[in-house]
Amino acid sequence: MVSWREASIDDPSAHRLLAEYFVSRAQGFPAGPDAYRTSFPVAEDFVPPRGIFLVVHTEENPADVGCGGIRMIEPSAAGAVRFEVKHLWLQPRVRGRGYGRALLAELERRALTLGAQELVLDTNSSLEAAAGLYRSSGFVTVPAYNSNPNATDWYAKTLS
Repeated sequence: MVSWREASIDDPSAHRLLAEYFVSRAQGFPAGPDAYRTSFPVAEDFVPPRGIFLVVHTEENPADVGCGGIRMIEPSAAGAVRFEVKHLWLQPRVRGRGYGRALLAELERRALTLGAQELVLDTNSSLEAAAGLYRSSGFVTVPAYNSNPNATDWYAKTLS
């Protein structure tokens, strides 16, 4: 069974998981000018009502095994309140068990409670499993809404 707790970005476990996330992402990028660019999140962006950061744990694992957050960004062109999904990540040893889908659903639920009308996210085309998760969770491809140098694909989902 999977569960989560709210955490500050500065929480030692959250910080450790984010560091693992950044290392794993950097390993999947080429060296040189196209190398992965680490940008550690701003803690204040993930504090209600502007956002939330969750740390994932499971009954069978004593340590935290993943993380993810949402943060408010600028409204859409149509004026919809938008939140962005950031740093959704699970350690490789717990992948394939539905925990990522459960975490994404929980982040969506939390975004709704914070007043979100739309969720957006960016990802890299090298993360095929993540893209599959987003599409099967109702996200659709949209034009770039930011200038993240690590992103190649952008998604959005209207919330009701």
